[in-house]
Amino acid sequence: MKAFDLQRMALDKVPLEFLGEVALRSVYTFVLVFLFLKITGRRGVRQMSLFEVLIILTLGSAAGDVAFYDDVPLLPVLTVFITLGVLYRLVMWLMSHSEKLEDLLEGKPVIFIEEGQLAWEKVNAANLTEFEFFMELRINSVEQLGQIKLAIMETNGQISVYYYSDDEVKPGLSILPAGIERYTTVPDDGEYACNKCSAVYVMKAGDHQLCPRCAHPEWSKASRAKRIT
Repeated sequence: MKAFDLQRMALDKVPLEFLGEVALRSVYTFVLVFLFLKITGRRGVRQMSLFEVLIILTLGSAAGDVAFYDDVPLLPVLTVFITLGVLYRLVMWLMSHSEKLEDLLEGKPVIFIEEGQLAWEKVNAANLTEFEFFMELRINSVEQLGQIKLAIMETNGQISVYYYSDDEVKPGLSILPAGIERYTTVPDDGEYACNKCSAVYVMKAGDHQLCPRCAHPEWSKASRAKRIT
């Protein structure tokens, strides 16, 4: 083999005319994927459950192979799409008749914030760091957790947030990425939030303690900022 052989790198053993066939195969797979998404009624990836993403990845593998491998025929790939389409419809029907199967394939919504505090055990069980979750909340214009009555991670990965009215906002952990001082010994009397689990406690100047909820040593002053809409 000759190194840096431009002919081998660009086309290998196929003729230049094969590029036209690749273009035709790409259009073919594009149409198949498009029709599949239209049939399932999905408009975007964020609307898809884990099961549906798995179906799409399987389709993508079949579509990628037929697009540029000259020895992959077209009809078997069509058979793959038809089979997966039938499988999808069958599983959707089964899930509509079995809550256990639906929970297995789709998962369940998970409450991550309740009454202004992280549902700490559920956040850990979901293998999601609080920093990833806080980023999603900031996108929803949340400054501190006390503004939130309930936050739910839906099965498609989106977060549903229910807010307190301004007169009901609680003291909470600020989730802004900068400008928040952290203390292991609190400097003044007041309300402080654990920087890890968001639990809020009234503390006195000079207090130095681990969080009773998660044993974290760092605290920041609880924020009472209202939500800006």
